[in-house]
Amino acid sequence: MGKRTLLASIVCLSMAASGVQPERIISLGPALTESLFLLGAGDRVVGVTVYCKRPPEARKKEKVGTVMEVDVEKIVGLKPDLVLATSLTDPKDVEKLKDLGINVITFPNPKSFSQICEQFLKLGRLVGREREAQDIVRKARAQVDSIAKIVEGLPKPKVFVQVGAKPLFTITKGSFIDDFIKLAGGKNIAEDAKTGLYSREKVLQANPDVIIITTMGIVGEEEKRTWHKYKTLNAVKNNRIYVVDSYALCSPTPLTFAETLKELAELLHPEIGR
Repeated sequence: MGKRTLLASIVCLSMAASGVQPERIISLGPALTESLFLLGAGDRVVGVTVYCKRPPEARKKEKVGTVMEVDVEKIVGLKPDLVLATSLTDPKDVEKLKDLGINVITFPNPKSFSQICEQFLKLGRLVGREREAQDIVRKARAQVDSIAKIVEGLPKPKVFVQVGAKPLFTITKGSFIDDFIKLAGGKNIAEDAKTGLYSREKVLQANPDVIIITTMGIVGEEEKRTWHKYKTLNAVKNNRIYVVDSYALCSPTPLTFAETLKELAELLHPEIGR
């Protein structure tokens, strides 16, 4: 963490501790935006990215760019007292905003459900909603623990998660999506891969029982039809290829993580949903 980033964090947390809350917030990440609304701070959000679509109220907010490219001039014009960036935000834009005296806090991409909860608690402190954040995290952790206990001891189906098509891209260990699969009682066939770049040949070799496709950047149904051409795959033979909403799988809050985990657990273990 750079000195200026550390200083900004200290300033914002000190403001929260003293009861001074940011009143004009710009969020540069879909999960951050949804989290702000979940915490009851949605009315203080003045700007978001074009990908911030949850909850529906977020779509009405001023758009300041994408998750990777933002309009610095537009952000400055909205006069924010706090900008929430992500690891995908262009570092040059972050530096420009800081040089202009704007408080920018960057939230790195969480690598686990535990980190999702930690970042949510940090966000709660930043916006003066610490107690609400603690209650939400407590509820989410209880739901996740409950689901993990239900699937404990059940056979672990082999799972392939597709998050990109051209090239084929998947998820390795050290990702909260890998957490999704493990906590839902499955085994990620790509967990030990060095990168997310994968090939259909490797998938055929591993022969997953379940294939999960996100809709982020790809047309899910088209990819589903493509996989159905490979008749020897267990996932094809047993009709176990599923398209899952990209926001639910790739941009979860603690609560939506628990909700999506329940959905995945029932997909991997249909018997528990009966």
